Amino acid sequence: MAADTLKSTTGASGASGLRRLLLDNGALTALIVLVVAMSALSGDFLTTDNLLNIGVQAAVTAILAFGVTFVIVSAGIDLSVGSVAALSATVLAWSATSQGVPVLLAVLLAIATGIACGLVNGFLISYGKLPPFIATLAMLSVARGLSLVISQGSPIAFPDSVSHLGDTLGGWLPVPVLVMVGMGLITAFVLGRTYIGRSMYAIGGNEEAARLSGLRVKRQKLAIYAFSGLFAAAAGIVLAARLSSAQPQAAQGYELDAIAAVVIGGASLAGGTGKASGTLIGALILAVLRNGLNLLSVSAFWQQVVIGVVIALAVLLDTVRRKAGATPVTTGTSGNKGRRAATYLLAAVVAAAVVGATSFLHSGTSEAKSQKIGLSLSTLNNPFFVQIRAGAQAEAEKLGVDLTVTDAQNDASQQANQLQNFTSEGLGTIIVNPVDSDAVTPAAKSVNKAGIPLVAVDRAVNNADTAALVASDNVTGGKQAAEALAEKLGGKGRIVVLQGQAGTSASRERGAGFAEGLKDYPGIEVVAEQPADWDRTKGLDVMTNLLQANPDIDGVFAENDEMALGAIKALGAKAGKSVQVIGFDGTADGLKAVEEGTLYASVAQQPAELGRIAVANAVRTAEGDKVEQSVMVPVKVVTKENVAGFGG
Repeated sequence: MAADTLKSTTGASGASGLRRLLLDNGALTALIVLVVAMSALSGDFLTTDNLLNIGVQAAVTAILAFGVTFVIVSAGIDLSVGSVAALSATVLAWSATSQGVPVLLAVLLAIATGIACGLVNGFLISYGKLPPFIATLAMLSVARGLSLVISQGSPIAFPDSVSHLGDTLGGWLPVPVLVMVGMGLITAFVLGRTYIGRSMYAIGGNEEAARLSGLRVKRQKLAIYAFSGLFAAAAGIVLAARLSSAQPQAAQGYELDAIAAVVIGGASLAGGTGKASGTLIGALILAVLRNGLNLLSVSAFWQQVVIGVVIALAVLLDTVRRKAGATPVTTGTSGNKGRRAATYLLAAVVAAAVVGATSFLHSGTSEAKSQKIGLSLSTLNNPFFVQIRAGAQAEAEKLGVDLTVTDAQNDASQQANQLQNFTSEGLGTIIVNPVDSDAVTPAAKSVNKAGIPLVAVDRAVNNADTAALVASDNVTGGKQAAEALAEKLGGKGRIVVLQGQAGTSASRERGAGFAEGLKDYPGIEVVAEQPADWDRTKGLDVMTNLLQANPDIDGVFAENDEMALGAIKALGAKAGKSVQVIGFDGTADGLKAVEEGTLYASVAQQPAELGRIAVANAVRTAEGDKVEQSVMVPVKVVTKENVAGFGG
């Protein structure tokens, strides 16, 4: 009888402890709800391979977020961690390859770079009296700029010995996950067991009270931001190791994910609260969301909406939680009720977000696995790639196959994650439009290892096996642009070049082709070259600035139509008259401008045709048919004379 009573008491105590754990950790409850929901909605989610994928995909964000935890606990903010991560990785790759520095010393230089950036942030905030938002925003720009300067805008191959950080141990345990766990343990130790950790909570709770109690607040802030920089450097090294190259544009926007992970994990933006375990859970929530929504074939656009809503609700919940904590407690139960309400609300919100997202799922899940295709596009924030998607979707509908399209948002790391998710899902074929031809290689090799055929569209995949490459020749197109513009100008004149996003293979190839084509026209002088990131608004701004220094130019080459249209706006009445502008891609808006005479010409690709042929080849490959390894879709210089007959 006593044994039964003891067993009952122990069982009740265990259940009560678990209940208390879940009630006191809203983020953990939300993560469990999310995992259960995703498992129910996708049979591919709760597998060993996919769970390890989630761990890898959470690693970089989590490591960055651990560093940001120190800052947020002390009531600060650090917007520079993504750029510092990219700079640290670039320093490592550049010093170890171009400068011949021993790898170990190069790693130490990279870590020192991160710490130095953090110390500068801390100095500006503590002694310069700059608001943390402004100081770290400035460092965001400085670090990104230095990364581009050092790399000259191109990816730098990572040393093989360091690239092993992106590998697995024993063929199954990812090293990034181990690094993430190790950095998490360091964070927990610093926050919970050290003098500086206790100082962070004190400063975040009440900075003036901390100062009056004898804390050297200024020195402590130097150390806090140095920690953030150190963790950013570690994250950058892990990220570059995954991609086998240091990308100057890597980790863009990651600072927002890191802050979101900390807040979702229960830290307060007002300071004074936060812990390593909560930050880890927050990073896992973001990774599970992205992974699950990929597996569920949710539209790439709706994925951003869902993640944004979850982040916003987490911050709102933080506000509610702080208000509840500020309410006087007399009986000892009202505070608990407030926490319980917040916990249940967070869990309900996450569940509702997941269920709501499923209403946008694609149909056709009854198709055989061999008839399921994944397409990872470098971006959908550009009409050219939207047309590739349209052509791909039209062909998929015609052939009766299930096509899942994802948007990498010009982030090579995010594209690697998407390819991993497609691999876990066991699709019949995967189509990739690489953000960068080299950075996609490790993920492409994983697809090869899984035995899934890989088709490349628009850009090649370097050093990995592809069943087919469906592309236009960017180098040839660049040469054609140079010839067309030079001949229009009579072989002499002053021109400017608007480049695409620095570090992307398309920009390098089009620029190289254009430069090669100009060699036959020594009378053409390039007076300025500036990146405008493929964007129409940036094209307008950059062109406006260049006109201040070069008001007498005769021509403009923009590496895509969007930037060309921005340049036309800046030129005003000069466009098509005293200044000739040539673009690239042959988008609908670009061809309309050609027809109107404001854009002299566009080197027109056929993006819809690229998408159509890629899907057709993917289906044939999945069915075991042989396809041409290289399918080149012709490019054509379209001017006012032939635009009416252009059928691209």
